[in-house]
Amino acid sequence: MLSATSRRVALILRTVAIGIAVVWSLAPVYWMIATSFKGELEASRLDPTLWPRDATLANYVGLWSGSLPFVSFFINTVITCLATAVIAVAIATPAAYALSRGRFRLRAPIGYAILIFRMLPLVVLLAPLYLLLLHAGLLDSLAGLIVGFTTFGLPFAVWMMKSFIDAIPIEIEEAARIDGYPRWQILTRVVAPLIIPGLTTTATFVFMEAWNNLIYPLTFVTTLERQTLPAALILTFTGQFKTDWGGMMAAATLTTLPLMIAFFAVQRSMIRGLTSGAVAGA
Repeated sequence: MLSATSRRVALILRTVAIGIAVVWSLAPVYWMIATSFKGELEASRLDPTLWPRDATLANYVGLWSGSLPFVSFFINTVITCLATAVIAVAIATPAAYALSRGRFRLRAPIGYAILIFRMLPLVVLLAPLYLLLLHAGLLDSLAGLIVGFTTFGLPFAVWMMKSFIDAIPIEIEEAARIDGYPRWQILTRVVAPLIIPGLTTTATFVFMEAWNNLIYPLTFVTTLERQTLPAALILTFTGQFKTDWGGMMAAATLTTLPLMIAFFAVQRSMIRGLTSGAVAGA
């Protein structure tokens, strides 16, 4: 048994370690927000200040009232990411159900193939996706971006949904089959309502992954007005001779805000979904 002094020392050390980890994690976020309120000269100083000396909202005002099509960037990002999340979950759910409940011979190889595709880096998929979108006439379009985002997010969605479906007792589906339900109605009326936390969790992860994607918009989109926010931050604020750090940090703050809101809005569902998936895997 540990003495009271030992427990107190362990508690202090644990608190200090957690505090250091929190400061380490939030320091870039603080620096981004602080720089977004700095003027052009203060943001580009060689001896940076920890907080704005003359705080200003000019960087935020310039995003909405300037010549930069920031609203278009934001709308493009929301449309492509929402569409990617919906399409990926809609395709992944029946695919995961087939891998979870099916008894066909190639079930295991197909499952491992999907997992291998997930392990491929984004750069490996650029050339085949570019040729596919080129022949389909989807280059430089939001539809092409949605196809690219969905292609990379779909394997992850399938494996996530499979773990949630594995957690559902098979007896529930057998009772539905006795009542005369076909397979597709069992999936839509019995299984889907039981895995709503899993659907929410998977859609949120796919949404955040598409939101942070940088290389696909830079490769597949050439028109500035059709770019998404991550690529627009590089193309519009970085010049040959100088970088608008204040404007870039203001845009990065507004880019990060929807992800934070989406995460905290579905935090309980995500934790419940991930926990059920972990129990199913065990």
